[in-house]
Amino acid sequence: MGTYVPNTIKEQQEMLASMGYLKVEDLFSVIPEEVRMKRPLDIPDGLSELEVRNELTELAEKNKVFRSIFRGCGAYNHYIPSLVKQITSKEEFVTAYTPYQAEISQGTLQAIFEFQTMICELTGLDASNASVYDGATAAAEAAIMCREKKRNKAVISAAVNKEILETVKTYLHGTGMEVIVAPELDGHTDIIALEKTAGEDTACILMQQPNYYGQLEDLDSVKKIADKSGAKFIMSCNPISLGILKTPGEYGADIAVGEGQPLGMPLSFGGPYLGFMAATENMKRKLPGRIVGETKDAKGRRAFVLTLQAREQHIRREKASSNICSNQALCALTASVYLSTMGRRGLEQAAVLSMSKAHYLAERICEVEGFNLVYKADYFNEFVTTCKGDPNYLMSRLEQHGILGGYPLKGNNVGNILWCATEMNTKAEMDEMIQIIKEVER
Repeated sequence: MGTYVPNTIKEQQEMLASMGYLKVEDLFSVIPEEVRMKRPLDIPDGLSELEVRNELTELAEKNKVFRSIFRGCGAYNHYIPSLVKQITSKEEFVTAYTPYQAEISQGTLQAIFEFQTMICELTGLDASNASVYDGATAAAEAAIMCREKKRNKAVISAAVNKEILETVKTYLHGTGMEVIVAPELDGHTDIIALEKTAGEDTACILMQQPNYYGQLEDLDSVKKIADKSGAKFIMSCNPISLGILKTPGEYGADIAVGEGQPLGMPLSFGGPYLGFMAATENMKRKLPGRIVGETKDAKGRRAFVLTLQAREQHIRREKASSNICSNQALCALTASVYLSTMGRRGLEQAAVLSMSKAHYLAERICEVEGFNLVYKADYFNEFVTTCKGDPNYLMSRLEQHGILGGYPLKGNNVGNILWCATEMNTKAEMDEMIQIIKEVER
């Protein structure tokens, strides 16, 4: 970068002299001699634009692009209307960043306000923030929201996504909160064990609906346990499933969280994704990050302001309960455009098709010898089956045909496969995969 520094050698010497130094190396005198680099960085010579493009193209060709996807585990392959990309690719949206002078950025504030409104409608709760980094982060932030002086334990179901569980453990370790994992039983949370675990020192109970195995949990019973112990009820949910399943508000949840990737964001390579959060009226002041509100300006016109901002963004940082100081604004806008484009009927149709196709896929897979449903209760668009042979070998054979099969599970479910279907999977694709499985497992 030396050739891009906008000053001359003479100017550099003058700056050094003003600080009492003779040479640039004197600026780093506090760094021990033995750890200083004495040789130039091993950086290859520069390339032309054409050479760089060819090299990057060659690297990109190493990516495996699947024509059929039957894997979920927290990231889902849903249909994205072309209008979503068309709108969110506009320059004024792509280049916008955190509104430090918020009220000047009326367009950004309105986009966030609309996102919050839609999340409230989706979850059935009263207030939503401007989004957080991802679904796992949202779950961790929700647990921290529930901490009280005499309530310092978070009870989390063992049937939640493992990434959520590990993220919550990491976050809560820094706060001093204790994480209690309620065991699972037959692919569901063990309700009896959960009731024994929750007590007067429990701050919150965190459940996932549908859970990691795609199963639908008995959340009415969980709500009763939470009320009895005085704990807050946190529900992590798949936003597409809310098109047909009961909302967190209908279950009586205090906080709803989830991964917003299914709302118009492609799978990419793990991101960027979006964490959404919503809460009841009495919990809204504990939401991390920021909340945009609607008001009127001096002339009576509709206007938007930052109604609430968490302490960590400005003053009294030592009292902050969260490190969230930004939000996934472009991803939140994408979710808003997706929900606006799909509408209520479109979201419901996506959910219905995902569920119906998953059940058709399960029936077809279980026609193959050695493949059976592990959990036979109600499920949304994911389910677990046994596998006659080695799941990893089966997945590799499917990959040869351009198909990303289910996810080979580990732990107590080693040897089993977690499958997923969405509205993107056609009957022809599913039938083709079944035929390949039959040939591999013959």
